[in-house]
Amino acid sequence: MTTETDPTDDAEATEPLMAAPAWRLWILLVWHPVLGLPVDPVAVLGLDESQQPAERVVRWVPLVYDVADPWRERLDESTAGEDVERWIAQSGGACSLAPADVPEGALDLTHAADLVLDELLAQVIPALPPRGDG
Repeated sequence: MTTETDPTDDAEATEPLMAAPAWRLWILLVWHPVLGLPVDPVAVLGLDESQQPAERVVRWVPLVYDVADPWRERLDESTAGEDVERWIAQSGGACSLAPADVPEGALDLTHAADLVLDELLAQVIPALPPRGDG
């Protein structure tokens, strides 16, 4: 019994696989006074640690300048994965962060962060009750 081989299978097997980008995204959250939890998104943080120093992108939710101050104080130009891990360990108070999936079709880290922010603005933020603080 003979089996035929598909030449396209061999070609696909010998082609190098494209390495997935080392992009990581997080949604930065602050305390929501009505809900009593840190669930109010104020920014999207993206890191690409395949570069040295790591590339960092922050996309702020519009009109949340004052409530986002705790995150503005934490972030600096040299934000790295170690900082994020420390913040995760410390989360649960007024600030928290949640990992976000890299959106399919993102062209670069900035585009990925923009896509996550767009989803927050379209779906998550409108579903939250008004903050009641102003």
